[in-house]
Amino acid sequence: MTTVIIDGKRVEADPSQTILEAARRVGIRIPTLCHDPRLKPSGACRICVVEVEGKDNLAASCATPVSEGMKVSTRSEAVLRSRRLNLELLWSNHPNDCLTCDKAGECSLQNLMYEYDVKTSRFVKQNPVPAPDESNPAIYRDMNKCIMCGKCVRICDEVQGQHVWTFSDRGIKTRVSTAFEKSMQDGGCVFCGHCVSVCPVGALMDKPVMKKARSWETRKVRTVCSYCGVGCSLVLHIKNNEILQVTADINSAPNYGSLCVKGRYGFEFYSSKDRLKTPLVRDNINEPFREASWEEAIGLVAKRFSEIKKKYGPDSFGCLSSSRGTNEENFLAQKFTRVVMGTNNMDNCARVCHAPSVTGLRAALGSGAATNSLADIEGAEVLIVSGSNTTEAHPVAALKIKKAVRQNGAKLIVIDPRKIELVKYADIHLQLRAGTNVALINGLLHVIIKEGLQNDDFIERRTENFEMLKQVVSKYTPEETEAITGVPKEDIIKAARMYAGTNKGMIIYGLGMTEHKAGSHGVMSLANLALITGNVGRPNTGINPLRGQNNVQGSCDMGALPDVYACYQRVDDPEANRKHAEAWKVKKLPEKPGLKEPQMYRAIESGDLKAMYIIGYDPAISQADINKVRASISKLEFLAVQELFMTETAKLAHVVLPTSCYFEKDGTFTNAERRVRRLHKAIPLPEGTKSDWDIICSIATAMGYPMSYNHPSEIMDEIAKLTPDMAGINYKRLEGDGLVWPVWDMNHPGTPILHKDTFKRGRGMFNDLMYTPSEELPDEEYPLLLTTGRRLYQYNNGSMSLRNPEICAINSEEFMEIHPADAAKLDIKSGEKVRVSSRRGSLEVKTEVTEKSRLGSVFLSFHYPETPTNVLTGPGEDMLALTPEYKVCAVKVEKM
Repeated sequence: MTTVIIDGKRVEADPSQTILEAARRVGIRIPTLCHDPRLKPSGACRICVVEVEGKDNLAASCATPVSEGMKVSTRSEAVLRSRRLNLELLWSNHPNDCLTCDKAGECSLQNLMYEYDVKTSRFVKQNPVPAPDESNPAIYRDMNKCIMCGKCVRICDEVQGQHVWTFSDRGIKTRVSTAFEKSMQDGGCVFCGHCVSVCPVGALMDKPVMKKARSWETRKVRTVCSYCGVGCSLVLHIKNNEILQVTADINSAPNYGSLCVKGRYGFEFYSSKDRLKTPLVRDNINEPFREASWEEAIGLVAKRFSEIKKKYGPDSFGCLSSSRGTNEENFLAQKFTRVVMGTNNMDNCARVCHAPSVTGLRAALGSGAATNSLADIEGAEVLIVSGSNTTEAHPVAALKIKKAVRQNGAKLIVIDPRKIELVKYADIHLQLRAGTNVALINGLLHVIIKEGLQNDDFIERRTENFEMLKQVVSKYTPEETEAITGVPKEDIIKAARMYAGTNKGMIIYGLGMTEHKAGSHGVMSLANLALITGNVGRPNTGINPLRGQNNVQGSCDMGALPDVYACYQRVDDPEANRKHAEAWKVKKLPEKPGLKEPQMYRAIESGDLKAMYIIGYDPAISQADINKVRASISKLEFLAVQELFMTETAKLAHVVLPTSCYFEKDGTFTNAERRVRRLHKAIPLPEGTKSDWDIICSIATAMGYPMSYNHPSEIMDEIAKLTPDMAGINYKRLEGDGLVWPVWDMNHPGTPILHKDTFKRGRGMFNDLMYTPSEELPDEEYPLLLTTGRRLYQYNNGSMSLRNPEICAINSEEFMEIHPADAAKLDIKSGEKVRVSSRRGSLEVKTEVTEKSRLGSVFLSFHYPETPTNVLTGPGEDMLALTPEYKVCAVKVEKM
């Protein structure tokens, strides 16, 4: 450590720290305008100057490192005089509208003017700039107020990596602008709001909050984002029970101040005029709905569920819960299904995305969850990103990948059929044919074994079945792998050597690995890769699925699956079954594993499943081959749906129960790194709606099983009592950044890294996997391969994201990506409309001709009701988890 004296106070500082960091560490305040702890020191504003004994000039404390024996004064007369002068210079180019500026009260420049008693400027304004730009749907820009601190330029370059902002002109004419004066969107802006969040004045502001409230008028509530599985920490700004703005705390995990466009601007859906606000009932799905009281609706659901159970038996019922719901809601859904209805026919919408992660990781490692924290990404030396369009599907996680590569020197291997944005940062892009994941990973394993790059010590001590793996992958030579995958053998060899050549290798993957016929096998093959190199059980290593929805991890953890209770205690384990029966005060619980979601639709067709309860999930738009799924759901004798909006599934219901969104509830989510986080109720429930957990309890009680809780915290207490992995979790302990399970008792700090000393199954299992082709491949009649995925600006079925004006003004329609060579054959140009058809259905959509898509492939997302992509997808399913094969099906494209 280095000893410095700051304002007469002895301070022990790390030699790498600056004077500013050392001072703040001991509570000594030095004002700044251009500083942000996430950015490299700039020293541009000169407000943070200090006097260093023995130096002729004042030093910028944010850019001056400490040294042994240094004596610093932060408030000498010379320092104060310099700050006042600099404030005058900054003020000289600032408009005189402080009292009416929307930033007033939280403007750093204004606050410093008051603090240093600077009331005017002796300098003449030199640099007039254009009038405020209000053309952007989300961000207001007034460069008259810009003080040239450069924070917007730097955070866009250094953290976001979009390079939208720049300094233009020179001398006194220098100003901040977009390149070539383009609009922000045309300049590559992704509307993350980083620039707005760091602007110390009113030059950049969030439009939704302007003219509605000043900072001191709003109530701040901390909660968790309900879009993707990163689980970003949010701060809601509320006035008169209206959410006006969303920001992020730079000190809160896992996002540390970063947000994506949906997290920052995707909050207005809660006040949509389409919101359901009264129960709806009908006797027949061919009749119109009528409004009903809650008493009538709950009574009808309870009556019909009871009648069907009595007439056909418990297994005639199935429940689907939501990966957007809280842990507590999912826990109650599976408890209701098992205790009240007496069946294990329980599943959740993780079935259509990451069920193969649970299956695959449990088979290989014993636990179906991420092994490491998201923070570990930044310290990895080699990253494999497989089947994850991270910058669009998980933007904040992508920032960590970019930082690892750009700032920390990590090597990046991207495995993806498309040229996604991360390819620009990659050392190697393995652009495989969609559906050939297992063959490619086997090819990498072949090279590692052939060249003796495996970690023999780790394999001997901690794994099993290695000899069988060797026999299987011996067939996957680089030449054979190239023939199957289309990836050049030289790249296969190079990638294998790169990953096997480090002890800090991390694997990150997404739905491009799981949504295949061999999705579970793909996950197991990635686990093989981690095990063979020993890259698991330590910091900056491991295998980490990026969960698609906010609580995919939690919904599975809570036992919303057909074969397990919370944290994967098997329903056919007599001890687990007995423990839960005693706790829930029933004589017996069903022991036979229930039906997975696709099996439920088949059971409807066979006449075995008669009733369903679907909570916050829209399979009629999200499942594959949706015409077939809708036809099956329509045959149910009774369907109850719990929802915010009239979704496609709700349109098929007999009873629709209007419920709460995440701003209106207390509870917890569990993100992709197993971090359990608190939601705090920020605004009241709309009149006529109820909380999900309250509705489930009301139905159970009406059916004769009293289920009563005063608050979701009591549900979490019950979870903790029944779940060893979560025994140390309660709401009090979750305040702040939450806890990463396993948390074994009330003194346990949580477990950011799994499998340090042993695997949950004992030894890690090498699974010997052969490549299995996709169910449906292109042929003469349907010559193109369709793969599906997400886009940055929208989310899932669009029920939330499409109801936000700012986001829809940026992006509100679908387009099909097609390779230029394929487009030329069909005489198609960008912007033209085409018909895309499969053996199951067709749709019309505009085109974008781009080299993003591989030759012979087209790409569509599934967000837009006008272009329901899932009329095309199917019929393949993962061989173990039954997740639909969204990533591969055969289509034809015809010019309209």
